[in-house]
Amino acid sequence: MSIAATPRTTGQVGPARPVFCVDIGGSFMKFAVSPAPGTLVPLEKVATPAASWDDLAASLSGLIERNAGSGDPASPLALSIAGLIDPRDGVATSANIPCITGRRIGDELSAILGRPVLAANDADCLTLAEANEGVGRGHSVVFCAIMGTGIGGGLAIDGRLVRGAGGVTGEWGHGPILNTSVELGGETLHVPRFSCGCGQSGCVDTIGGARGIERLHHFLHGCEETSYRILEDWQVGEARAARTVAVYLELIADPLALSVNVTGASIVPVGGGLASVTPLIDALDRAVRKRILNRFDHPLVTPALRQEDGGLVGAAVLGHQSAVYGHEGAVHGRESAV
Repeated sequence: MSIAATPRTTGQVGPARPVFCVDIGGSFMKFAVSPAPGTLVPLEKVATPAASWDDLAASLSGLIERNAGSGDPASPLALSIAGLIDPRDGVATSANIPCITGRRIGDELSAILGRPVLAANDADCLTLAEANEGVGRGHSVVFCAIMGTGIGGGLAIDGRLVRGAGGVTGEWGHGPILNTSVELGGETLHVPRFSCGCGQSGCVDTIGGARGIERLHHFLHGCEETSYRILEDWQVGEARAARTVAVYLELIADPLALSVNVTGASIVPVGGGLASVTPLIDALDRAVRKRILNRFDHPLVTPALRQEDGGLVGAAVLGHQSAVYGHEGAVHGRESAV
């Protein structure tokens, strides 16, 4: 599979080394090689040995040996991981891949595999993919919003990932920032600050993702429905679903608009399951554009282009950028420099 190259990330002097890429999810790992910036060749998919560090390292070693022999030991392995990577020390935290939690995953795997190993979480990799090979290409500031089961995000400037303190950048899903009331059809509706898994309450994550839509629908109507059914009913004009989505958009558009104003983003690619509901993203785009200071003549909030292969594409970009910029190709703040 060929993807177009992006000039600002291909400043390598001399021939590019191939980058081995792995998208590590809780159930499966997808392996690919990127011979040069802008080109990705998917090769294999295997189960993730999520509970055993030794088995995980052996599986990664086997993927490289089966598909590339010994290869060039200077060729990096770049990982997209369902978890958080602290850029200060490289320590990983993952609920879905428990064997990596507490480990300096890049350093430890590098010692085992005998090659440089880079790692970023899956939201950051999608951000890199969209900024360089997706709808964000050509935009200086890209804020990527993940809207799936929950809410996440990432930030890229000039095609490079911004990694803040503790690896927390673009996380608009957390913090008590939701409104507690909505004006709808002349009625003031009071919405509670739902408790969040992060330990706070009133986070966007509590209503912004698929489970959040279900929670909001239950609060408004006292009935249990799946997010799929709610959004399906909304698209055909069912009254209760229409009310739920109207309240949802009022609550979610404010913090997303704030994120756009704070970052200066000119495009917001949306990843995650809700991105597949195009009418919802179109409605969110209209709501956000009414609230921001800048005015755009193009859609601002739009479905991500690299939904299916964003982890691998982003990992490939991360690997190739490391050869140009070092420090895993990221823009670091003072506290988070490595």
